[in-house]
Amino acid sequence: MKAVRIHSDGGPEVLRYEDAPDPEPRADEVLIELRAASLNHLDVWIRKGLPSVPKPRILGADGAGVVVSGDAYEPGTRVVINPGIDLGDGRITVVGEHSDGTHAERIAVPRTQVYPIPDGLTFEEAAAFPLVFETAYRMLVTKARLAADEWVLTWGIGGGVSTAVLAIAKALGAFVIVTSSSESKLARARELGADAALNHETDDVAALTKELTGGGAHIVVDHVGEATWAKSLNAARADGRICVCGATTGPNPPANLHRIWWKQLTIYGSTMGTREDFEAVYDLVASGKVKPVVDEVFPLAEAAAAHERLERGEQLGKIVLRIPG
Repeated sequence: MKAVRIHSDGGPEVLRYEDAPDPEPRADEVLIELRAASLNHLDVWIRKGLPSVPKPRILGADGAGVVVSGDAYEPGTRVVINPGIDLGDGRITVVGEHSDGTHAERIAVPRTQVYPIPDGLTFEEAAAFPLVFETAYRMLVTKARLAADEWVLTWGIGGGVSTAVLAIAKALGAFVIVTSSSESKLARARELGADAALNHETDDVAALTKELTGGGAHIVVDHVGEATWAKSLNAARADGRICVCGATTGPNPPANLHRIWWKQLTIYGSTMGTREDFEAVYDLVASGKVKPVVDEVFPLAEAAAAHERLERGEQLGKIVLRIPG
């Protein structure tokens, strides 16, 4: 089969579109012929060098396609993969990091990770929601216990996690403030339902958040890190909750502990999601209450160009690879 693999660490130039061994499914696995797969920042981090990931490695956590074999589904069934394999003891392994991923023509995954594609979704849309939507759901609902009519602030609306936060929070009756440095992205976010859209290069996000919400956001979602941490603490209201799932600008900002105790903030660390998180957000997608946002679709063979777009931060929503079949 054809796949996109890395044999060494580096930039997009280390991605190779090449022949790779066909997967050999075990008795408890489903063999899937993939039609679409999406990109995540996880793919960039692995490509640049995670010591725990052996090489060669096929990247890609999210994927959708049709069943080839496996006793759980009829051949030809359209299916989507839950990329987080819940080991049941607090550990979650991720497709594409702890095993070969979805940027290939075929993959074999445990039958418990496979779900029918909800009616009305294309392969590209199905591949766009799993990782970021279950990540966002775990932060907002499982961790922070989002309630209707609460205010959520999420940084960087172009990213997949932030677009998922917007969709899920609105579906659950919350108000959402988004940020970007791109006026076109802010306009698109308003079309997607954002209640306020702030330019974090020119606006005082914390001050405007307090003004809009009457005291500050109930929940702040921060996956940026050093560049936004102090502003996140300032933008949260007293007794607010801050959810952290990444740190793309650096993981070690000044702690500003005085803000945490004085405002009695709760900080949640969150990674991926459990099977229950995935199934809850799957139900939201299947019901039509939330819809994944696809940014741009590239052929699998042009994965390097897709990585370049992701690293430039040009996207709004998910960048997807279309897989021939």
